Amino acid sequence: MGSDSETERVQKEKERKKTPSLAPIAKPLAGKKLCKRTFKLVRRAAEQKCLKRGVKEVVKSIRRGHKGLCVIAGNISPIDVITHVPILCEENDIPYIYVPSKEDLANAGSTKRPTCCVLVLTKPSKGELGPEEQEKLKADYDQVATEVSELTATLF
Repeated sequence: MGSDSETERVQKEKERKKTPSLAPIAKPLAGKKLCKRTFKLVRRAAEQKCLKRGVKEVVKSIRRGHKGLCVIAGNISPIDVITHVPILCEENDIPYIYVPSKEDLANAGSTKRPTCCVLVLTKPSKGELGPEEQEKLKADYDQVATEVSELTATLF
């Protein structure tokens, strides 16, 4: 009996370490399933060079009129670094979603540095994609974007 509660306690401890302290503005926050799909989309976009990483690049792309899906990390400290990004996204009708960890977001985006936010573009800024890659990326993007819009609709 003691071993069951011991393993349960250890498992809860691991979960607590995994879930970082989230910012109070981190809404809409992706659940486990949506998080997994979002990271898969970010990974695919990084492979196809359809990804803008970091606050500066994301803000620049949004201001230039590029459309896509903005993925923001929820455990940023200080929070003032990213507070303007959701407002920019709403003004430009760009869907955005928060994920729990900036480290996981960086891993999905193929970087070693933790990343505050990324913008997944539907087409690369330079060059062209093959029709198969474009179709796969567009299908993943549409699926995640509809789930994000559903989540946002229930929130507001």
